[in-house]
Amino acid sequence: MVIKVFVATSSGSTAIKKKQQEVVGFLEANKIDFKQMDIAGDEDNRKWMRENVPGEKKPQNGIPLPPQIFNEEQYCGDFESFFSAKEENIIYSFLGLAPPPGTKEVKTAEETSNLPNGEVSGEEHKVVEETEKSEVTEENEAHTEDNVDAVANSIELPSEEQQEEEEEEEQEEEKES
Repeated sequence: MVIKVFVATSSGSTAIKKKQQEVVGFLEANKIDFKQMDIAGDEDNRKWMRENVPGEKKPQNGIPLPPQIFNEEQYCGDFESFFSAKEENIIYSFLGLAPPPGTKEVKTAEETSNLPNGEVSGEEHKVVEETEKSEVTEENEAHTEDNVDAVANSIELPSEEQQEEEEEEEQEEEKES
């Protein structure tokens, strides 16, 4: 499987150039096989990219800007999705690739993948993210319950006798006033 990164080699936008460089630099640094597909110099590449970016991922004007990332024909995402996946350490899942041994992503991919060679589909990628978030939420809720219990146990509540005595004292004070 080859990752295709659609770029504009003659872009006038420095922001686009920086994003393209970040994606390409990351892939090179991590020795991930990829091809740069120039949309500025090749009308077929531009047309293919525009037709294959899903509608919900296109900007309001309908023209997706580079970099756009695909695994063969499968859309992976744009720069923002790439950046998020990189920050969350799920870049191999994002790219639809098997993570290399020794990465944090290996355990997650092995547990959730039904594809050959440990690859994770886009849908499974979402399930993994939601499962991880759910596990963190459940863990936080458990800690919160433990903290509430600890606080409740540390507060000494008056016994029934003490409560009755306090009520009687209050009633006597009311009678005297």
